[in-house]
Amino acid sequence: MNSPIQLEIEAKGLTAPRVTPADIEAEIASEHFFTARDGAKCAPCGNMRDYANEPAALKLLTFCVLVLRNGFTVTGESACASPENFDAEIGRKIARQNAVNKVWPLLGFRLRDRLVREARGPRFRCAQTGAYVTEEYALANPATTVRES
Repeated sequence: MNSPIQLEIEAKGLTAPRVTPADIEAEIASEHFFTARDGAKCAPCGNMRDYANEPAALKLLTFCVLVLRNGFTVTGESACASPENFDAEIGRKIARQNAVNKVWPLLGFRLRDRLVREARGPRFRCAQTGAYVTEEYALANPATTVRES
């Protein structure tokens, strides 16, 4: 899954930690697809019992739900303007890509947090007060301090 941008990053030798397409794929536990028509048919409110009068546009809106490893969900959608162009497989691909695009900033945030923690080094708190203390204090008073990563 090497896009032109990924290939350019690699060609330039940019090797610092970053989120990659493989990282995103590794976070996806499952994926689920349905159209708005599918959702309306199964809705508990039962507003689609009159299938003869359902809006045709519901068949043209495809959703993708990605369930990530930690249970968080992201969604993507694909709407087809011309019914004659609707293709279920293409709609699923576009909806999935739109969902994947929402995962990038989430993993970027997680990575940035990790990089800041690593650069900062360990932090120590006083077990009684919760206040941060110096590493020197923590080493001198190990029974009363808690190390954070």
